[in-house]
Amino acid sequence: QVQLVESGGGLVQAGGSLRLSCAASGRALSTYVMGWFRQAPGKEREFVSYISRNGRVTYYEDSVKGRFTISRDNAKNSVYLQMNSLKPEDTAVYYCAARGTFGYSASVDGYAYWGQGTQVTVSS
Repeated sequence: QVQLVESGGGLVQAGGSLRLSCAASGRALSTYVMGWFRQAPGKEREFVSYISRNGRVTYYEDSVKGRFTISRDNAKNSVYLQMNSLKPEDTAVYYCAARGTFGYSASVDGYAYWGQGTQVTVSS
């Protein structure tokens, strides 16, 4: 079983950047495909990005394409989300999640392990 801890959230002005990190412990991160999700107040948790176990395959939700970049460093047991050109609508709690089953999923139900989340607030 893997434990996940996110960090790097904060308050930023529109147009700014943040880099989120997700540190894993308990089991090698290379075993899992990883995803980033977010949840805004009053809304359901939604998919943001996915990365395969070796990092060669990535997917993004349409609204973040070209602005966000997911990456991973299996040697450091970490996954990252670089967020540029941030908009107020990106404000949410961001979660990293691990999926033990091979293959892509954008569904919350497709991921068994979750971090506690990190708050990202973008001011206009």
